[in-house]
Amino acid sequence: MKKVLILGAGTWGVALASAFRKNNNEVTVWSHRKSQVDFLNETHTYDKFNNLKLDENIVFVDNDTVDVKNNDIILFVVPSTAFREVANKFIPLTTNNQILVTATKGVEDDTLYTMSEILEDELKKANIDNKKIVALSGPTHAEEVVLSYPTAIVSASSNEEAAKVVQTTLMYEDLRVYTNDDIKGVEICAAFKNIIAIACGMTKGMGAGDNIKAAILVRGLAEMIRLGEKLGCKKDTFYGLAGIGDMIVTATSEHSRNNRFGEYIGSGLSVDEAIKKVGQVVEGVNMIRKAHVLVEKYNIDMPITEGMYKVIVEKKDTKEVMNELMTRNKKKE
Repeated sequence: MKKVLILGAGTWGVALASAFRKNNNEVTVWSHRKSQVDFLNETHTYDKFNNLKLDENIVFVDNDTVDVKNNDIILFVVPSTAFREVANKFIPLTTNNQILVTATKGVEDDTLYTMSEILEDELKKANIDNKKIVALSGPTHAEEVVLSYPTAIVSASSNEEAAKVVQTTLMYEDLRVYTNDDIKGVEICAAFKNIIAIACGMTKGMGAGDNIKAAILVRGLAEMIRLGEKLGCKKDTFYGLAGIGDMIVTATSEHSRNNRFGEYIGSGLSVDEAIKKVGQVVEGVNMIRKAHVLVEKYNIDMPITEGMYKVIVEKKDTKEVMNELMTRNKKKE
């Protein structure tokens, strides 16, 4: 049994809290909103899961009641846009004996760092020598994990022992956890699959059928691998749960925010209208802009990714962009 602190009381943070409790771990969840903490401690129900009753042993804390040092594992489960701020706030309170886990998918705007690289950067600033950084990723919709639907996830770290500790602490009969030593590859998969999910959703909104969705998944995977290899990632990672596994579920599931956002765009809604209709953070929207920077920086052939940039950022017509993709110069697969 471990003491686990989860920083972030969104759907994924709460789902992970429920999952860690399956092995009788001592679980605490932090939220910056005191009103949310008070409500959750009083009712132990979560509105975004249809008022699902949570394990009453999960303790919710705010800024005034959080205890960082008295934990074995600390998970950062906040949107990528807030990740640096939260890391800067809590990293100085950690010790080099604790395992730090990122369960956030994305890269930072200015630096293009992955979330684990942000943790490394903040540790360096705080003069804390901690190499126990893990990334949790894979095909894991919070809505299914919290209900204990059979799921598999990846615990990735260059520190094998840290990855195994998280594996052992989190794994139970309905949640299978694999380890992986390619943490950067796992995080790049996690960030870029959202773009492909938006593209697949867009074709659905356009009424383009299933054939093109299959093509986007396969060719999208090829794009992710090209980028990953440029960044020093292992090709095999992209064929695993964190790569093609997460991409398939994000691009096809009714639970996927990115897929639904893409569908709304394909049906004619503006970006702002689509985001409002989804009603939650759509990580892929911000990722599209960062992907464009990486494409230009490394001169990588990523036509689907660039097509999404044209639609979402340059506001080009979806049918025009689809036609551009379909009529590109002939090439070998």
